[in-house]
Amino acid sequence: MKKILRIILYIFVVGITNLPLLATIATSLKTPAQISSSPPLLFFVPTLRNYREILLSPTLHFAIYLRNSFGLALLGTLFAIVLTIPAAYGMVRYGIGKKFLLPFVTNLRTFPLIIFAIPFYFMFQLVGLLDTVFGLALLACLINLPLSLVVLVSFFQDLPIELEEAAFVDGASTFQTMRMIILPLATTVLASISVLSFIYAWNEFLFGLILTTKNATPVTVGATFFITSFSIKWGETAAAISLSVLPPVIIGILSFRYLTKALLAGAIKG
Repeated sequence: MKKILRIILYIFVVGITNLPLLATIATSLKTPAQISSSPPLLFFVPTLRNYREILLSPTLHFAIYLRNSFGLALLGTLFAIVLTIPAAYGMVRYGIGKKFLLPFVTNLRTFPLIIFAIPFYFMFQLVGLLDTVFGLALLACLINLPLSLVVLVSFFQDLPIELEEAAFVDGASTFQTMRMIILPLATTVLASISVLSFIYAWNEFLFGLILTTKNATPVTVGATFFITSFSIKWGETAAAISLSVLPPVIIGILSFRYLTKALLAGAIKG
């Protein structure tokens, strides 16, 4: 009996906390008449009309927005990992920048991102990176650097230095030790960083709104294009939002254990 009550309570809590998402999905499966009905319909015949409209319409370009988001999230995650692996290793093993650079980089995440918008706009305009997926990927990389650096520094601090010393005695170089010993041991940590970085980059809205106009518009911004000064296409908007949250939700569910390890690894020893 207690187990059944726990299951019921769990379902209730999950339903309440995800009520906005469930309402959005339900709206995406309704016709305009069903959406505008009063009182709102709880039971209705679902339709995929809104999904067909946003995916197949030649004027909406929603598939391009999805492609842009995948591109910037994947590249931003890759850039952050490639930069922070040697940085974290140098800080822990050689003390390079640990007293100044590490606190400086991690504290950047405490500032509201809006204060960087105007400087980045002018810099990107100067170098021709406005409205490019590569430019948004660089920003996603900068946003994810603090998280990636903190987790990797914590990992290298906990990694026994005797493993590396044994490899050096056998004649391995630092690069060979990193490639053959350290990186295989860091697989779980790197997977957790990748998942969190991908989700953060995918959900980026501010810079996508400011720094793009057409070619590199991410899905978070593209989903708002169904709201115009003349009307709001509720069905298409709900379908776009439902599709845009699907990748991070799936990744988050499949990688829950990695996310837990990443959060637990975030505390740096003093």
